[in-house]
Amino acid sequence: MNVLQVYGPGAKLRGEVVVPGDKSISHRAVILGALAEGATTVSGFLTAEDCVKTARACQQMGVAIEGLGGTDLLIDGVGLRGLGPPDKPLDLGNSATGMRLLMGVVAGQDFTATLTGDESLQRRPMDRIAEPLGKMGVEVVGQGQRCTAPVTVFGGIPQPITYHSPVASAQVKSAVLLAGLNAPGTTMVIEPAKSRDHTERMLAAFGAQVDVQGLQVSVQGQPNLRGREMVVPGDFSSAAFFLVAGLLVPDSEVTVRGVLLNPTRTALIEILQRMGADIQVSNEREVSGEPMGDITACHTHLTATEVDGDEIPRMLDEVPILALAATQAEGRTVIRDAGELRVKESDRLGTTTEILSAFGAQIEQRPDGLIIDGSTSLHAATVDSHHDHRIAMTAAVAGLIAEDRTIVQESECIRTSFPDFVDCLRDIGADIYAE
Repeated sequence: MNVLQVYGPGAKLRGEVVVPGDKSISHRAVILGALAEGATTVSGFLTAEDCVKTARACQQMGVAIEGLGGTDLLIDGVGLRGLGPPDKPLDLGNSATGMRLLMGVVAGQDFTATLTGDESLQRRPMDRIAEPLGKMGVEVVGQGQRCTAPVTVFGGIPQPITYHSPVASAQVKSAVLLAGLNAPGTTMVIEPAKSRDHTERMLAAFGAQVDVQGLQVSVQGQPNLRGREMVVPGDFSSAAFFLVAGLLVPDSEVTVRGVLLNPTRTALIEILQRMGADIQVSNEREVSGEPMGDITACHTHLTATEVDGDEIPRMLDEVPILALAATQAEGRTVIRDAGELRVKESDRLGTTTEILSAFGAQIEQRPDGLIIDGSTSLHAATVDSHHDHRIAMTAAVAGLIAEDRTIVQESECIRTSFPDFVDCLRDIGADIYAE
C-alpha cells in the first residue's frame, strides 16, 4: 500500500467496525509484561509496526515473547532488573512512544543501550525524556540540542525525584515512572494538565504501589510486579476516523465495537457532541482496568466550536480528523494550545493545513493551533501523507466527501497503527482502493 485512491461523494457508510487494539496500551502491556515476574498473556495486541518494534526491542534485551505477529502474546517476564544488554542498537522504527518509554526502562538496568529509529523518529526531540532522567542521575547522550536519536542511555540505579513536567505528556510521565520502578523510594510526576493515564492504571494492575492525586502521580520503587492477563481494547484514535466518516457522509450510520473509553482519551466525543453530532455510547464495561464500549455515529449537520486548554491532551492525536469535521461545520472553529503537534510524526498543524487546503478548505494555522471556517464543499485533491499515518487517514476520509477522485500518496505509513484501515472502510461501503 503506497497510494490510496478514494472516490467521493459516494454511497452511504453502513455497518460495524472492529478497530485494532489500542496502540498506547499495547506498548505498555509488552513493556510491563517484560518487567514482571512470570507469564503475562496479552490478547488484542496491536500488530502494527510501532508496537511490534517495541516488542522486538524487548526480545533483544532477553525477553521471550511467543505469538509476535499475531494479536495474542505470551510474555515470559524477567523481573525489574532482569533485562540483558542488546547486542546492537534498539531500532524503534517510527515509534516515539516505544523509544521514550524504553529510555525510562533502560535507565533502571545495569547496562548501556542505544536506541534509534527511522528518519522521521530521528528528528523528534528526546530532550524531554533526557532531562528528567538526568535529574535521576542517569546519563543520556543524544544528537544536538534536542537530544535526537540515536540516543544512548547509561543505565544504573535511578534516584527518586519529584518532577514538574513542563508539558502534559503521557510519554514523559511514563518514562519517569518506569525509571522510578528501580529507584529506592518514591518517584512523582506533576503535570500542568491531565494526560492519558494508561501507565499508572497498568502499573497498579501489575502490582506496583501507585498513588494518583489530581495532577500528581507517584510510584513506589522496587515493587514486585507479577505477570497477569491483559486484554487490549480497540484503539480510540483509530476509531475516530470511522466516527467522523459516519458523521460527514450523508445517510451514514457507523458503529465501532469494543473501543477504549478511557476519559483521558475521549475528549473528541465530547467536542463532537458539543458540535451537535449524533454519537451514542453503549455496552460500557471494564476490561483489564480500562473502560470500553461501543460507539455509534450517524450523519449530522455540525456547528463550529472552540477547543483549548485541558481538552487538548485528551484528544491530541485526533486534531487532524477534528479539523476535517470542522470544515463541514457551520461557523468558525478555533483550536488552541496544540503546539505539541509540531513535533509529532510530522508537523501536524502544518500538514493538516496543507492537505485540507488542497481539498479547498478554509483553514489557517497559528503557532499553537488552527482556525477553520465552514462549512465548505471539498473537491478532490492529490496529497502527500508526509509519512504520517494520521494525516494519511484524515486525507482518506476527506476523499469520501470530496468530489471525484482523491489520491493519497505515501500511504504505507498507515501500517504503523492500522494495517487493515482500507479494508475496514471498504467493508462499510467506502469506495477506496490501495495500490
